[in-house]
Amino acid sequence: MQMHLLLNADACNLERGIENMANISKTINPKLRTTITVLLLLSSFISLASQTMMVTALPVIQREMHVSLTLAQWLTTGYTLIIGVVTPLSSNMYEKFRNRSVFLGTIGTFVIGTLIGCVAHNFWFLLLARLVQACAGGILMSFQMTTMISIYPMEKRGTILGMSGLVIAFGPAIGPTLSGIIVNSLGWRYIFILVLPLMLLVLLIGFATFPNFKEPRELKIDVLSVFLSLIGAALTLASLTFFQTDIALGFVMLVVGLVILTLFIKRQLKLKDPMLNVRIVANPAFRRMTLVGIFAFMILLGTEQMVPIFAQNASHVSSTVSGMILLPGAIANALSAAIVGRLYDRFGPKYLITTGGILMLLASIPLVSLKPTTPLWIVTVAYMVRMIGNALVFSPAMSEAFIELDQAEISHATALNNSIRQAFGATSITLLIVVSGIPASFITGFHAAMWLTVVFAVLLLATFARYWQGSSRRNS
Repeated sequence: MQMHLLLNADACNLERGIENMANISKTINPKLRTTITVLLLLSSFISLASQTMMVTALPVIQREMHVSLTLAQWLTTGYTLIIGVVTPLSSNMYEKFRNRSVFLGTIGTFVIGTLIGCVAHNFWFLLLARLVQACAGGILMSFQMTTMISIYPMEKRGTILGMSGLVIAFGPAIGPTLSGIIVNSLGWRYIFILVLPLMLLVLLIGFATFPNFKEPRELKIDVLSVFLSLIGAALTLASLTFFQTDIALGFVMLVVGLVILTLFIKRQLKLKDPMLNVRIVANPAFRRMTLVGIFAFMILLGTEQMVPIFAQNASHVSSTVSGMILLPGAIANALSAAIVGRLYDRFGPKYLITTGGILMLLASIPLVSLKPTTPLWIVTVAYMVRMIGNALVFSPAMSEAFIELDQAEISHATALNNSIRQAFGATSITLLIVVSGIPASFITGFHAAMWLTVVFAVLLLATFARYWQGSSRRNS
């Protein structure tokens, strides 16, 4: 009888939580909603731009700290990996703690990581700074998406996720350009020094204005799930790097990592309050459209990782010039993403995602045949076309992934979506770096890496076609 009463109490609490989340968008003050939106988008943009700011700095850091490119690339891969590992915790934190505490704690953690980067005197301290920043970035990204979906009405979801998609795509896209200018003018350390006051400002404004607009619920975070997620993801993704130097060790790490991740998934299916509600993957719209977003993100991170390295190592241009090659693409991506959300609300995903996938394939024609003597404007235009295509795919894929989910599933869905996407993003960066290093000629390796992104684009279009054939929205 006592157990029955406890279960009833839990059910009532959950129903109240769902009702409260559904009512947030109706009861929240519009000015307060605007303040929350600005703080979340600004801090997310800084975090995501920081994710790729090391891209154009890698050759400089590699030479200055006397490390290999395979080791140096962990400044970007490690950041993306930790975001993928930490993100599953965000759904639990969103439910367990007050949203004000989560936001301020996350920004405070990012500030600490940035401070370490400002004073880092060797590669390992620099890597530590990046990993601490990433711990905050993983929480912040899902927190931003979940909060914005909660505080805006359903009919504006496409527009809101378009704004979120703009930040998620434009932040990483503009990062290499900004860092190229910073590294060439001031040095790589200023990547941290210039970010620090911006995040401190966000922290101060957030402390003064960020509200509590929902009540937390009792929730026990499963420590074993956290451990399994961390170790499994780390071993699986790190194995890709070791395949280049020690195939046997890389294979063992991959197998062990996959086994641990399998145990993690099985545990989530048994828990009453899982760290990550993996059952959501059973929803066809979420599963297939998350996969579409994954392929788009892999193309985005992989291309913006490899193009600056090609420009500096093959065309022998400065970090500033290699960053400027990416600037038109970043701007075009931002302008496209700014209108894609509204187009999605009006016309749905069919033409946007199909057009975007085709544009990414067309942009591959010059990328798979670049030479050291290729004019830089061709590289710039090819990258820009690919970024426009990416913008047409990314936010519609995110919006469509959540189309059939209940409000109560949103926090877990955004955590799962972001976690898987970041994990595959880290895989893409490492995979392309490893592939480019296999042939004796870097040019040949670069071409092989770009052909791999072509495969991603084809898989993106095939996955969306499969989704659309079975979609209830096909004839709407």
